This record gives sequence, C-alpha cells and structure tokens, in this order.
Amino acid sequence: MPQRPFKLVTDQVPRGDQPRAIEQLVQGLNEGARYQTLLGVTGSGKTFSVASVIARVNRPTLIMAPNKTLAAQLFGEFKKLFPENAVEYFVSYYDYYRPEAYVPQTDVYIEKDSAINDRIDRLRHSATRSLLDRQDVIIVASVSCIFGLGSPEAYEGALLYAEKGVPLTRKEAIRKLTEIQYTRNDMDLGRGTYRTRGDVLDVFPVYEDSKVLRFEFFGEELDGIYEIDPLTGEVLGTLDKVTVYPATHYVTPKKKFDAALADIRAELAQQVEYFKTKGKLLEAQRLEQRTKYDLELLEEIGTCKGIENYSRHFERRPAGSTPPTLMNYLPKNALIVLDESHVTVPQIGGMYRGDRARKETLVEFGFRMPSALDNRPLTFQEFEQIERQTIFVSATPGPYELEKSVGRVVEQIVRPTGLIDPEITVKPARGQIDDVLDELRPVIARNERALVCTLTKRMAEELSDYLKSLDIRVRYLHSDIDTLERTEILRDLRKGEFDVLVGINLLREGLDLPEVSLMAILDADKEGYLRSQRSLIQMVGRAARNVHGRVIFYADTMTDSMKHTIEETNRRRRLQQEYNRQNNITPTTIINRIDDVLQSVFEADYVTVDKNLPSIWDWSNTKGGLKVGEKSGKGGKKALHSERAYAHGHGNAPGSFDPGNQGRNYATKRALRAAEEAGALEGRKARMKLLEGGGEAPAGAVAREVSPGEVPKLIAQIEKEMYAAAKALDFERAALLRDEIKALQKIELGIQ
Repeated sequence: MPQRPFKLVTDQVPRGDQPRAIEQLVQGLNEGARYQTLLGVTGSGKTFSVASVIARVNRPTLIMAPNKTLAAQLFGEFKKLFPENAVEYFVSYYDYYRPEAYVPQTDVYIEKDSAINDRIDRLRHSATRSLLDRQDVIIVASVSCIFGLGSPEAYEGALLYAEKGVPLTRKEAIRKLTEIQYTRNDMDLGRGTYRTRGDVLDVFPVYEDSKVLRFEFFGEELDGIYEIDPLTGEVLGTLDKVTVYPATHYVTPKKKFDAALADIRAELAQQVEYFKTKGKLLEAQRLEQRTKYDLELLEEIGTCKGIENYSRHFERRPAGSTPPTLMNYLPKNALIVLDESHVTVPQIGGMYRGDRARKETLVEFGFRMPSALDNRPLTFQEFEQIERQTIFVSATPGPYELEKSVGRVVEQIVRPTGLIDPEITVKPARGQIDDVLDELRPVIARNERALVCTLTKRMAEELSDYLKSLDIRVRYLHSDIDTLERTEILRDLRKGEFDVLVGINLLREGLDLPEVSLMAILDADKEGYLRSQRSLIQMVGRAARNVHGRVIFYADTMTDSMKHTIEETNRRRRLQQEYNRQNNITPTTIINRIDDVLQSVFEADYVTVDKNLPSIWDWSNTKGGLKVGEKSGKGGKKALHSERAYAHGHGNAPGSFDPGNQGRNYATKRALRAAEEAGALEGRKARMKLLEGGGEAPAGAVAREVSPGEVPKLIAQIEKEMYAAAKALDFERAALLRDEIKALQKIELGIQ
C-alpha cells in the first residue's frame, strides 16, 4: 500500500487558539489517548485545526457528520485543503427510501421502495477502494456509515489483478469480471460493465467517472493496459498494472452462495414450524410463500428484492453478531473525527433502536425471518468497541463526550479574526414582538441581517406575515421546507434579497451566516430541548461571525439554561478580549464573496459585497456554441455551470492533440487528426483556454447564474439536448453537453 504523506495546501496559517489546539490534539494522539474533545466556538476554525492535525499525524481519517448537508460541506472543504490526497465521500446512496414495514393496527403492509443515486454509489465505491489502495485517505461520511456493508475480506478477495507481461487470458479476465458482478454490454459501456472486441477488453470500473480500462491481449499474455476516454476511445494513459475492484460491496463466492441458500431453507423450516405450534397459520403460510419466492429468484438470477435481509447467511455470520460496516474497512491506525458530536453521538445511539422496532414487527407477523434482524446498523456499544482513536468536535459537547475525554478537552475560544462572542441582553417577554420590530430597523439600515427564533411553526409563519405587512423583507424557515428551497432561502439571506429570517430549530449547527448581526430568541425562558443550554449556545453562535453581533433573550424568568449560557458566553468574551488586547488586534469583518451558503473552509467571519452568484459563460452566440440561457417552459433560466473539453491528450495542455500518444486506437487517432487538420476542435480549444484563465471571453458570451433548485430540471433538459445532438450525429456538441451534465451533477451532490 503506497505511503504518501498528507499535504495540506493552503495559504492559511494557524492563528488565535488554533496553534495551541493543534499541538495539544497531536500530543494526545501521539500519547495514545483514546478520546479527545475539541471544544471550539463558532468561527474559530475547527475544520482547519482538524485538517492540520491530520497532516501532522499523517494517518487515514474517517470524519463523521450528522447529516448529508454538513458531510457535503466538509467534503468540499477537505478536497480543497488536500488536493493531492484521496478525499472521499460516503453517505447514503438513496435519493428516495421507504423502508419495509407492517402496521398491525390497520393490517397494512408497506413494501420497500427506493431510488438509488448512481453518482453517490460511485463515490461510495471510490471510498472503499481508496481505503484498500492507499494510506493517505480522508473519508467524509454521514452517520449512515454504521449501517451494514459487505465484508471487506470478501470484497478484497474478489479483485481482478492484472499486470503487463503476466500470463492472463481474455477468457480468464471475463470469467473473473462476471464473478465480481460486472455485466457485459458491447453497445452501451457504463459503470459496472465491460465489452470485448477481438483481443481487446474494455472495463468501466464502478468507482470511475470518466476513465475506462482497456486490456489488450496477445495469446496467453496481457500485452498492454490503457486508460481511455469512454466516449471517444482516446488513450489517456498507459499502465503497467491495475486492480479492478468488485461492482458491488456484497460479493459472495459460489460455494458460500450455495451454503447460504441451504441455511435460508433450514431457518425457514424452523420458523414455519414455530408459527404452526403457536397456532399462527396465516403467518406460517405468509412466510413460507414469500421466502420460497425469494429462494427461486436467488437460484435463477442470483438476487431478489430485499436480499439484504439474508445478509447474515451470505456472510456466514452467527445470529446476533456484529455486521460488517465501513468501520471494518478502516486501517488499524485510522483516526475517527465526530463533527458536531453533540448531535452525531445521539444519532449513532438511536439508529439501531428505530431499525430494530420496525423489523421485530415484520418478523412477528411472518413477513421476514428472524435473520432479518441481523441486517442492521451498529449498536452504540458496538460502535464504542471500535478500537480507533477518536476526536469529538463541537461548540457544545455533550456529557458523553466530556466524560470520555476527561483531561483531554481542548478549548479553541479565540477566533483567528479577533471577533468576540456577541453580547447577550435579556428583555421582558411581554411586548417582545414590538421590541423585536424596534431592534430590526437599525440592523436593516446598516444593510445587515437578523435571525428571529420562535418556538412553533405557526408562530414563525404568523410573525413572518406580520413583519411583511410592515414592509420588512422577511422569510420563514422550518422543517416543512424542503432541503433545496432551504438552501436557496439561506443564500438569498446572505445575498441581501431579504433582511430577516424567522425560524425554529434550523438556525443552529453548520450555518455560516456572517452577515447576521442580530439574533432575537423569543420565549427564551421556556425550558426544553429548543431552549436548552446547548441549543442556546448554538443559536448565540449564529451572531458570532459579525463584528456588530448581538443576541437578545426575551424572557420573564431567568432559567438555568439562560444563566449558564450567559456565564459561558461572558467567560469566552473575557478570554477573547484579553487576547486581542495582548496582541493589539482590532476585530474586523473580512470581506469575501459568497461561494456557498453552507460552506466556509476555515469558518472565517466575513460579509459579502458582491451579490452575484459565480457566473458561467453562455456560448449560444459563439461559433459551435450551445443554445443555453433560453427561457424554459416555465419561464426559468437554463444555465451552464462550467465547460470542460472531453478529449485531452495525455500529459498535454487542455484541448491539444498529441498523435504520438494515442496507443493502439488507430481509428480514434485518425479521426482526431482529421478533426485537428479541419479546424473542428478550435471552438473547444478556445473554451478551454478561457476556462483555464488563459483567454478573454469571446464576443457574445453572456454571464449566467445557476441556482441549485434548478439543477435537476436543468440536467433533464440538457440530457434531451444531448440525445438530440447525438441522434443528429453532432457528437462534439453532444460531448460538450455531457460534460455540462457532469458539472451540474456535482452541484446537485453538493460537492462543487
């Protein structure tokens, strides 16, 4: 396994409390501390500190986030910080998921239904491949990584290893590819497929996006291995050896498969007999019918719907044993980082219980056999037994984290920017709405933003309507608003499309809103989850990125949560003010442009002066350009995010043509040379030159904007244009449209 060091690429240097925090964390890891906690206030640069620790200790790392949104944010940040290392993304690959369930009260059975995101599936495969291939790996995952995954021993034991000059026949390679779940498709080569033509075998690995492996055989020997473009066939590089990983994480050898079927039959007979002795004839008949149908499918086609419920048999595990997960793929020296640990830790504990309750009902009423209970996430106790050093990261760590890391709690209180925690004012709850209105007006006059936290959805909506009637630009945000619209609302707030955002519990972890200078918390004395000490400290942190940040608690009584929050905030303010005085720092607000509402690499504090989104070029008025920027059927804009040439000569400048580096694909070589001589590639070269910063925008290019909410519709529309272009034999235009779709898919995933 290659031992490549982590290389942190950034102009940022540790400041404030970062140098001390980094040093203490590294020291703790070197001393073998099992648990440590990084208690960093909002905006103190916790992400940069963790990245610096990873670079210092030079160990593979798993970073767990509580949800996909924060996982995507961290993935983007670490990709920028470690561009030369393997930064991977591992989250649930379901676009839509409805679990199998049975409701006895109404006798309603709900069949499992799901839609898998092919792009996230590729990223998951890329993550496990990197863990087995190299040491310089950072996996950014959501809590779903504690769900069952195929055995790493079976996965690693099912590789196709090929080396130039080593005996390997085409027939042997095809047999092995079939065993590891690759399918043959000579017409449409896609991920997880292969095609064969004469002595040439092309394989599209399931973890690749734009590279196909070409194997050229000569008799009993492998004569050459190449990386080629899947569309043009252009050779991108030459390899001496390569490893092809399975097309699925659930690889089962033939002997194991047959033994698993025998075990399933034995368990079925036992469970049917159990139901009959209990007089549950309906359940016995139901289970027998469903399981025998699954067995027929498994024997005939090798899979069935809900095959994961038989995973214990296929993995040859005893009942109640710990299922293999992503944790089993981690090297022994791996480091685990739990981001926003006060949320992540309880989630880990709750995953198993919810899954178990649902499946126990299915087993009790004969929809599933007891072995289905072993298709599950890890229990909290099993997660604790993972022998890896762990760092909890949070502004408000919970009692579990503090108890586990006694003596190893590293505080990061002082911000690199010198900004101090906002001052907290307590005002009476009586007349709070009128007082909020008075407080909002000077904030709006300074062109700053304000957040107002209520206790209920209804109150959020009614307050929003009231403020709107007074000509205040306001929106509300709560759980009924879907994720894409939520992101757009937050972006519009930062852009200045409106000034006040009313919310409930969504204005907490992970929101980087430096334009916000006022946080008004209504009914702060209503003790409970929404007004607990941790919730209040998190909400106070939303106003901590602005030099004018203020927080107002509206309350008639002083609760313990309010008291502790005010005391902790004042303690932090004293430390921050003392540091600024000693180092002669004047808190200032850093001006930066808006890249993404939920993204900030070093958690820097800044406001925005440029209200435009990053723009792209509309080539509709240029030679050979794409017709974009037109009005869609519903009046929305179409837009392209970026443009990339699809046929680069290996090792050459973008868009250039190297006739000496085309391998043995003579047809492609002749076609590209003819295109070069005819000047057909000039348009693509000009576009690439502009995008690489080497040219000016041609006449007719128009700046456009891309809104994430438009991305799915935009992808569907561009796909239609791409197929139409291909049908009209305009393959160069089709290829450019394909590249645009790939760029938009990255935006949709939240990683660009």
